[in-house]
Amino acid sequence: MTKPIPFRSLQTGGETVSLLIDGKRTDAPVGVSVSALLLREGRGSRVHVKGGDRAPYCMMGVCFECLVTINGERNRQGCLVTVAEGMEIEVQDHV
Repeated sequence: MTKPIPFRSLQTGGETVSLLIDGKRTDAPVGVSVSALLLREGRGSRVHVKGGDRAPYCMMGVCFECLVTINGERNRQGCLVTVAEGMEIEVQDHV
């Protein structure tokens, strides 16, 4: 589910990488974290068992609200991982 989130990218132009978020291709600025990209795309990083969206909170690896699956490896901290060409990101459900 995509909802408006009050974040916008401060970067304009520049190099990008192409990757997948839940099977949907998107371009991301080189050097941003997976969590920053998910926020820019209006995506939470997880879905609570009761259906509510969760999202990255601290952006420095402390709160673990940013856990995603990256290239098939579950429970990666998206705030600590920089996007890369061809990366496959999946939002994890049910925390």
